[in-house]
Amino acid sequence: MAAPVTSDHIPPSTASYVFATAVIAGVIGYFAGQGASLGLFSSSSARSKQSTRKAQDEESDSEDSEDEEAEDVGELATFDGNHDEVKLVLVVRTDLGMGKGKIAAQCSHATLACYKYFVAKSPNSPILRRWERQGQAKVALQVKTEEDMLLLQAQAMSLGLCARVIQDAGRTQIASGSRTVLGILGPKTVVDQVTGHLKLL
Repeated sequence: MAAPVTSDHIPPSTASYVFATAVIAGVIGYFAGQGASLGLFSSSSARSKQSTRKAQDEESDSEDSEDEEAEDVGELATFDGNHDEVKLVLVVRTDLGMGKGKIAAQCSHATLACYKYFVAKSPNSPILRRWERQGQAKVALQVKTEEDMLLLQAQAMSLGLCARVIQDAGRTQIASGSRTVLGILGPKTVVDQVTGHLKLL
């Protein structure tokens, strides 16, 4: 009679599910957006409504980008001589009552915002290249209020870290303009100075 097989396999954590969902949501959203922009999913009357809505969204996006530019007060540090692992910390507000899918989508936005910011401001950054080579480490943490989130962003920027806050469009669960997730990208020891006291999501 064969002995029973035991497994030391540890089940995936909630954070693993959040990030997997975020990646899937991002990919599906990208292709759905591409299809919608080509008019694959709508009738002619829906297309005219869609073009009107797109014009309104572009107007709103231009206003949002002006707000983002006003927040760009920090310079990205090069962290010369620092050879730590580079990680992205996603700080999620828990007071908004977002569901898992919403959190995943907002974390996807924050990840892309940090990446795009680095590419725009410092495309040859050794920090960005190291993060790409090391598997793009991500950690999801929680914060209780918007004030706490903005304080963390200010601290991160003062240390020369990339720190981007996502504001929701307000089309689903929460109010338009709500700050949902803060992404902080940089060397582990420096990022931990800002977020090391926070609990895992």
